[in-house]
Amino acid sequence: MRASAAACRMNLGTLLNGLLVSVVAALLWKCSKLSEQAFLLEEELHMAQRSQELSQARIDYHVALQALQEQGTRMVCTGKMHTDRICRFDYLCYSSEAEEFVFFQSNFSVMLPNLGSRRFQPALLDLSSVEDHNTQYFNFLELPVAALKFMPKPVFVPDATLILNRFNPDNLMHIFHDDLLPAFYTMKQYSDLDGEARLVFMEGWGEGPYFDLYRLLSSKQPLLKEHLKNFGKLMCFTKSYVGLSKMTTWYQYGFVQPQGPKANVLVSGNEIRQFASSVMKKMNITIVKTGESDRGTVEHENKGEANDQYVVIFSRSTTRLILNEAEVVMAIVQELQMRVVTVSLEEQSFPSIIQVISGASILVSMHGAQLITSLFLPRGAVVVELFPFAVNPEHYTPYKTLASLPGMDLHYMSWRNTKEENTVTYPDRPWEQGGIIHLEKEDQKRILKSKEVPRHLCCRNPEWLFRIYQDTLVDIPSFIELLKEAMKTKLNLRKGKATSTVHPGRVREAQCQTSVQTTKEAKLSVSWQIPWNLKYLKVREVKYEVWIQEQGENTYMPYILPQQNYTFSENIKPFTTYLVWVRCIFNKNLLGPFADVLTCRT
Repeated sequence: MRASAAACRMNLGTLLNGLLVSVVAALLWKCSKLSEQAFLLEEELHMAQRSQELSQARIDYHVALQALQEQGTRMVCTGKMHTDRICRFDYLCYSSEAEEFVFFQSNFSVMLPNLGSRRFQPALLDLSSVEDHNTQYFNFLELPVAALKFMPKPVFVPDATLILNRFNPDNLMHIFHDDLLPAFYTMKQYSDLDGEARLVFMEGWGEGPYFDLYRLLSSKQPLLKEHLKNFGKLMCFTKSYVGLSKMTTWYQYGFVQPQGPKANVLVSGNEIRQFASSVMKKMNITIVKTGESDRGTVEHENKGEANDQYVVIFSRSTTRLILNEAEVVMAIVQELQMRVVTVSLEEQSFPSIIQVISGASILVSMHGAQLITSLFLPRGAVVVELFPFAVNPEHYTPYKTLASLPGMDLHYMSWRNTKEENTVTYPDRPWEQGGIIHLEKEDQKRILKSKEVPRHLCCRNPEWLFRIYQDTLVDIPSFIELLKEAMKTKLNLRKGKATSTVHPGRVREAQCQTSVQTTKEAKLSVSWQIPWNLKYLKVREVKYEVWIQEQGENTYMPYILPQQNYTFSENIKPFTTYLVWVRCIFNKNLLGPFADVLTCRT
């Protein structure tokens, strides 16, 4: 009995000890879970704070993380080829550790177009507006959403974001032509990319000297690639657009063929002037009025001339100098009776220079990126571009092309130094400033002997660099003669009315009638009514184009007519079917669409 009681007490003790251990273990497990949950909540709160550092927009971190984990990344693109494609992403991520964008795959992911391996031939899209440049390609890596368990917690960017590459942020021409104009109109294409959107530059450059110009596109501070690593190892953009529209570019830089205007220019001066107006407004610039010259350095002014017209000359301080700049200024004042304002990118702020240019009658500059500021000139102004010895103006035309765009209403003229004795060369400089001493002796002799730089590809042609970095003594008589011609042109532009760029609509009620005169003669009469929009327009010249084609033939007979009906007899055969097209033309070059083809049987 005693043994049985002792055994019972021992079993009871063992049971109580077991229960106590279980309770303690359960409590420890629960504490551990609570601690783990607290850690996760604390981590989510920290990552939410990191997201908050990026933007004032609030984000529910847990909801964003759950959306990424369940739905993955989603992508829908516009454009058929990588050269014209822009893609919208939900939850596109970037690993600063791998320096790669990441597309997280789930059962709910969307990838349109789904190109498979063709996505790498050569890329999904161009990050820059410079077409098909192999340093500007964009692609991403793919991972299953399950991989998120083994990766650093993501920082979410709640702003709508435009992700792109700047092509060359040290050069004003590239800044405006390749970056600002394309970004401005890309943001116009998508309502999400408003003035509160975030711009992210992925090319890897530093800010550069003109970073304030990029800040004009949005109220949010742009982010550089180097900034991204400061916010965590994994960043996820809740809503982003990748790529730039190329519709506003007008020039190609000679990577495949010698530089020149693009084959298919889609932008007009109207769009460029709207952009320029927006930039000036954001820089708080007002148009220069008579006598307002404090923004530039007024070198000379004819006090006896109550004239609000003035010439702006870009002055350079290191290369491509105008060696007799003071004499050039004095000649303009004396011969043209106009005051002259000199401006310098090295000495003045960019907004102050634009303030002066926006009211100028003539802008004069050596060939260079500063001439992109001509897009801020008033309508009717003249652009005069100076070229050093041996540099053919017809081979380098970005600013001529800009000035000639319909709707820019600028007159472009070029002056070329044709006298070798009026140039100063610098063969001993570094190669990037035109030096040639690093070349073989024969190449140096050839370049020194050459009278014109031959057509070439971008970007390090030594003969081109040698010649473009020359200093020039401007031949004043020929230069003044050019300016006088420019002023005559300007006066004619001011007298003439602005040319309409409105295109005609279709001609209406087009019809044909035929008659057979003899077995060898027939007549074909075609008539139509004016386009509907013509009655609301004041058009200087209206004509009509008629195409007549014998059915089954490959050629057609074109006619330009001033009236709305005409009877054709020449080359019209009896018992033959003809196809006839009619369209309207405004002012010789504004073509309307063809009306529906007429089928006429004689």
